[in-house]
Amino acid sequence: MTKYLIAAVLILLVSYGLVEAWPLVVGPSLSIISPINNAPYPNGIVRIEGRAARAAALSLNGAPLLHDQKGNFSSTLTFPRGGSILTFVAADRFGRTVMATRSIFVPTNN
Repeated sequence: MTKYLIAAVLILLVSYGLVEAWPLVVGPSLSIISPINNAPYPNGIVRIEGRAARAAALSLNGAPLLHDQKGNFSSTLTFPRGGSILTFVAADRFGRTVMATRSIFVPTNN
């Protein structure tokens, strides 16, 4: 009976450890809500919004992008006429990164 109890406790401890360590194993994730890929923005003002889970650092085209403790981020940027490629990079504390890109277009006034 004691062997079964010890085995059950060990299984529970290992299972708990795996559940708690899982976010560390999978690394950061990045989801971009806005801007929509290949979308036109006639006035050049673009709302940047998304979520970076398990990320220690977040950048947009190499510049730091602030996020809250839950990983949510938002910002409003102005872009010149023409096309622009936005590159989002999220990195965790172990150096693992995930990248997402969005293309936007600001049409010229004719």
